[in-house]
Amino acid sequence: MSRNPNADKCIMVIGAHAADAEVMGGATVLKHVDAGWRAVNVHLTGGEKGHKSLSPEEYLELKKQEAAEAARRLGADSVLLPYKDGELPVDEEVQMAIGDVIREYRPTVILTHWKGSIHRDHTNTYENVLASLFFAGLRTFQRKHPAHWVSKIYFAENWEDEEGFVPEVYLDTTDVFDRYIHAIHAYSLFRGEAASFPYEQWYRGASMMRGAEAGFQQAVALMEHKTYYGSRRKVGLLDPTAR
Repeated sequence: MSRNPNADKCIMVIGAHAADAEVMGGATVLKHVDAGWRAVNVHLTGGEKGHKSLSPEEYLELKKQEAAEAARRLGADSVLLPYKDGELPVDEEVQMAIGDVIREYRPTVILTHWKGSIHRDHTNTYENVLASLFFAGLRTFQRKHPAHWVSKIYFAENWEDEEGFVPEVYLDTTDVFDRYIHAIHAYSLFRGEAASFPYEQWYRGASMMRGAEAGFQQAVALMEHKTYYGSRRKVGLLDPTAR
């Protein structure tokens, strides 16, 4: 039996709250898992303060269960860090914690929030993730796992992060979109039970709009980290070695 050439590759999605990683990166994760990549969703907070009727403590327990089920549906691992919803700081403790997760999972690419957001936790996630690359990659920091440099950083499209977002890379998600919807429905948030915003409607609309721009039925658009040259193009997988 031939070895899967993508077995050593990993896609990591880092979201501010449990549910962010799945809704902005779930379709992309499915594309890569189908191609044999490993995947992990990293949640910096539980997003526990966003329920219409549950207390933060009650909602956090529910979100833990929902994150685990969403990860199962996506074929991914799930990591929840211990920071509080709405109180995510920008500091070395958070950055080192993210760096430790990067060292453990050794992602090939990372998807995370763009900085042009209306949500403080999202902008703080952007700052923390970029700073964490230093702690993850420098061998002189002695941690549990060896140092690891990430090949590529992408910013995923999120309805709260649209200011200045420029679509640069398009992925055809037509073949995984129904499974993506099934995966995000693991969260009561996306079933309309926790908040009134019509998440599914927004992401369905965005997928059709980005698909129209790229010549697909449905697609996601990503923005490359500004230190890398970005051009408007279509790609099959987020593989920095592909030509």
